[in-house]
Amino acid sequence: MESPLRAITRYERDHGLAAGAIARVVAAAGDGGAWARLERGELTAESFRTPFEAECRTSGIAVDAARVMAYISEAARPRPRMLAAIRRIRARGLRVGACTNNWVGADGCPTDGLQEHFDVFVESAAVGLRKPDPRIYELTCRLLGVVPSRAAFLDDIGQNLKAARALGMATIKVEEPDRALRELAALLGMDLTAEPA
Repeated sequence: MESPLRAITRYERDHGLAAGAIARVVAAAGDGGAWARLERGELTAESFRTPFEAECRTSGIAVDAARVMAYISEAARPRPRMLAAIRRIRARGLRVGACTNNWVGADGCPTDGLQEHFDVFVESAAVGLRKPDPRIYELTCRLLGVVPSRAAFLDDIGQNLKAARALGMATIKVEEPDRALRELAALLGMDLTAEPA
């Protein structure tokens, strides 16, 4: 899926906010902030709006939380090349898991429909843990039946990669999907461009 960071950047640009303004609000609020609570399932998308908008106001910016979430949801489309790579990896007998920070709302969550592509699908809002908490990576590995040192983790956020790397996982930063797929292919020693038989 497209990075939520890109969707947030679009929201900021479209609404005249400084680049990174929303990320700074999220970081300042920390683990007890509305965003973290949303991703742990302590708030729904609907109940998140008021406290998040208040945090933004405290930081000096005006944000429509419902629109921010809409931007993210609209960008949450599967990347066909990534799904094809997942099929190829699974066809070789390797297990593939997803470990995602998400939320629950009246319209479901942005990951609805993706679960079938994975052997294990760990959603932060369902398990009450969010990246970069090491326990969510450990849970994902346990459900996959693999020790972290035998797992690869792909993400677009540096702190999430750092936490996975600290557990011994190989990590790949997904800034450009094609480059990430090339790195993963090299790590796995397999072609990720041919469709599985």
